[in-house]
Amino acid sequence: MIFNKIFSKIIQNSRLSSLRNDIGIDLGTANILVYVKGLGVVINEPSVVAVNNKTDRVVAVGMEAKNMLGRTPQHIRTVRPIVDGVISDYEITEEMLAYLIQKANNMQKKVLRPRIVIGIPCEITNVETRAVYDAAIAAGASEVYIIEEPIAAAIGAGLNIHEAEGVMIVDSGGGTTDIAVLSLGGTVKSRSIKLAGDKLTSDIISFIKDEYKMSIGDKTAEKIKMTIGSAMPIGEIAEAVVKGRDLVTGLPKEILLTDNDVRGAMYQTISYIVESIREVIENTPPEILTDVMKNGIVMTGGGAIIKGLDTLIEMQLKLPVKIAEDPLGAVVRGCGIILDNIEAYESLMIDVENAAILR
Repeated sequence: MIFNKIFSKIIQNSRLSSLRNDIGIDLGTANILVYVKGLGVVINEPSVVAVNNKTDRVVAVGMEAKNMLGRTPQHIRTVRPIVDGVISDYEITEEMLAYLIQKANNMQKKVLRPRIVIGIPCEITNVETRAVYDAAIAAGASEVYIIEEPIAAAIGAGLNIHEAEGVMIVDSGGGTTDIAVLSLGGTVKSRSIKLAGDKLTSDIISFIKDEYKMSIGDKTAEKIKMTIGSAMPIGEIAEAVVKGRDLVTGLPKEILLTDNDVRGAMYQTISYIVESIREVIENTPPEILTDVMKNGIVMTGGGAIIKGLDTLIEMQLKLPVKIAEDPLGAVVRGCGIILDNIEAYESLMIDVENAAILR
């Protein structure tokens, strides 16, 4: 009798999965990545939406909207509805999710509404968590499972978090840097700070404004960060010609920026990130810290690809540091692995109804 019930449930789940998509979403401040079961990561779009002020209708989402930044007429505004890893504009986030879900569904024609696993920063409030859940349901999901990003990133990076052995993950994205020590399928110590890639970009903008009395946009600062930005000297001097607007005359201006300038601009934020990692290590139980000393720190997210950051952390904290394979896709890849066996990872999900994290 019990066997028949289990067998019937397996058949039912199999039939349902053939009629619906299972989708994993990394709801990032800078980018949203979408995983579709059976297809892999199918969408990687900037978390930007363009809205018509006259009609309040969304006119563009993702890369198309990002290309409008700084170039829109007065009746169109560009919005980043995810700030510091949490929803700042609920309605626009809902529309953005609906667009992405529809786009994913169009890749595989399915009848039923999808199940979704969403990664969010650790240590966000219950209200913020509920907002993510409600937005996903309103956007068309049938079931929503929410998991902390460092856990999803660790799973996506191939770490075995279920063993009685400590692993440490540093997931640095656009809005937040999540630091966590994991063991036996749960979080031992964690910390989330609202300093990450976007703050480094704004640091560069502020530096150029103060030092050269010149104004540049976010896209220009982002390009500077990725081309000549580094956490420590890594070889020959790198330079870049930067164009902007002179704050004194209002006319176009051009300067030559070096990697040393950019390092100086980013120094304070990077130092705070390193110190935050140090604090988590200092509060980690000795037995688990021994495991971390052996296994090292694994870095994921966009921060992992900042040149020299892994070496700087290794030098200052005296621990080996590894960059995960495809660090930008670690969280969404982890969501995809969870989708394949939700029952095995159910204890790691955030219980939205009771506003508590089950361990």
